Amino acid sequence: MAFRPNYNQARGDRDRAKQQKKQEKLRRREEDAAQRKIDRGEAPDTEDTAETGDAPDPAGPVPTQ
Repeated sequence: MAFRPNYNQARGDRDRAKQQKKQEKLRRREEDAAQRKIDRGEAPDTEDTAETGDAPDPAGPVPTQ
């Protein structure tokens, strides 16, 4: 006798595959964007500025009183 289908497991498998595909596409798009910036002569974003979108302050932190 065959096993009953486990729909939750099948759905989880589909969701994991979809998420993995989405992450791969995002990674590929980021690499392509970085390559285009290099080709134009611009400096590509570094990891710390890419996450926040803000460039580090060259003068350092401003003291508060």
